[in-house]
Formats: sequence, structure tokens, C-alpha cells
Amino acid sequence: MIARLPLAVPLLALAGFLVLLALTVAGWTPLDRFDSAVSDAFRGHGDASPRLVDVLRVATDVAATVPFLAAGLAVTVGLAIRRHRPAATLCAVVTVLVPVLWGLMHWLVHHPRPEDGFVVIDSNGFPSGHTSNAAAAALVAVLLLWSRLGRPARVLTVALAVAFGVFVGLTRVALLAHWPTDVLGGWLLALAVVPLAARMVERPATSPRPSDHHPDHAVR
Repeated sequence: MIARLPLAVPLLALAGFLVLLALTVAGWTPLDRFDSAVSDAFRGHGDASPRLVDVLRVATDVAATVPFLAAGLAVTVGLAIRRHRPAATLCAVVTVLVPVLWGLMHWLVHHPRPEDGFVVIDSNGFPSGHTSNAAAAALVAVLLLWSRLGRPARVLTVALAVAFGVFVGLTRVALLAHWPTDVLGGWLLALAVVPLAARMVERPATSPRPSDHHPDHAVR
């Protein structure tokens, strides 16, 4: 069984994403200043800690597109073999839809990345693809495992999922691969897409037919 977040959660995330997208496209000055200030601070830390930058270059790729697609395919196949069809469908949908959405926006939305970053990527940056992938994978894991876990395990699972999504997002900012706005957009995109996808693929419980309660079917 796939757990469901309240519908308000993905709807608010979607609204927040659209507002952030509009401000990004408009080049809202306060947002640009915030991005620059945070990135400048991380640039200073990176210049002072080149070994940490080398570690982050490796660690951040755990959420790159190829590992994300490979993991999504493997989990989808595994769930399908075990005949967990809604769960397999959710994994398949998220594995395809999330990269398609952020890739499409990279193509359509002009938002250059920070200059002279610690990693060089020749594309637009809103939203962060690594962050979208990581947050989406973390959310799927929580939704699929929730009903199978007790309270302590649920708390641990959510904590690990949040930590993973936040860590990947921070590596993108620390490496100057993205602005903080791009990372926030990635988190919001995943928080909007995954719960809505879960609602679409999980069939509601079948309600009893009226005839099942007809007096003629009562035990005599």
C-alpha cells in the first residue's frame, strides 16, 4: 500500500514552485541578491577547503541522472516481479517524469548557473536536477515504506530521507553548480510531483456494492 500525504502538501508545493519560477524568470532583485550572497559565502568556504570540494564532487553524483534512472529502473522491475503493481507504477512514473520536467525547464527557462563554479555544467539551472532526483527518490521511499514500518522506523526513515534530499541540495550550492533558488525549486518540484503521482497510481479501496447489503443476502 502506498501512503498518501494530505492533498494540501503537493498543492502548496506546486503553488510555491510556480511563484518561485515566476520570480526567477522576472529576475526579482531581492531573490538575485540572496542567491549571490549565499553563493559568495560558499565560494569562500570552497576556496579555503579544496579537499572538501573534491569530496563533494564525488558525493553529489549519487543523485545524478544516470544513477537515478538506473535505481528507478531496478526498483521498478523488482516491485513488478513481486507483483506490487501500484508501487512499481509509482516508481516508473517518478523515474521518467521528474527528469523530463526539470530537463524541459532547463531548456525553456533562461537561468544561467553561477560563474566559475567548482563544477562546470553548460546548461540553465532552474530547477536543480540533482536535487529534484534526490528529493523524489527520498519521497518515494517514504511513501512505499510507511505502511510497513512501526513508529520508530518511520521516524528514522523520514529523517534519513530529509537528510539525503537536503545533503544533495547543499552540495549543489556548495559546488556553485546551482543557485539556492535552483535547489529550492528542485525540492518543491519533487514535493509536488511525487505525492500527486502516488494519488494517481494508487487505486482507492473498492466500495461494497449496494447488493452486498441487501436484506436478501443477509445470513439467515
